[in-house]
Amino acid sequence: MADGVHLIDGDALAEIGFVSTGVGAHGLYPSRDTTKLYVTNRGSHSPAGRPHGEGSVSVIDFATRKVEATWPIPGGGSPDMGNVSADGRTLWLSGRFDNVVYAIDTSSGAVQTVPVGTQPHGLTVWPQPGRYSLGHTGNMR
Repeated sequence: MADGVHLIDGDALAEIGFVSTGVGAHGLYPSRDTTKLYVTNRGSHSPAGRPHGEGSVSVIDFATRKVEATWPIPGGGSPDMGNVSADGRTLWLSGRFDNVVYAIDTSSGAVQTVPVGTQPHGLTVWPQPGRYSLGHTGNMR
């Protein structure tokens, strides 16, 4: 509901900052080299959002804690949950309110869509690195 990412001090469990990203910030996916964080902005605060919303993906640089790019979904969209491919080149996301899956090039932000069934919600890609789940859809380290 805040349209961004809260920065938390893990030792004190206290908020130390906030990074504004976009409408309906929802999913968090680290890049394979762990220098970037991809944030899905669903384009809606409602779990029953509308198609072709203000969906986008924001790219946060972990070192600076700043948004370095925002990739809009052409024609509007609803990027929700997904994963980064094992080679780090593609961010795969469900398009929850648009009945599609997005394949986003992590070097350019170029978006391809794949039509699927009604309201794809979760999407994961395997293999994932690591032994421990950080939660959501296959965030492993």
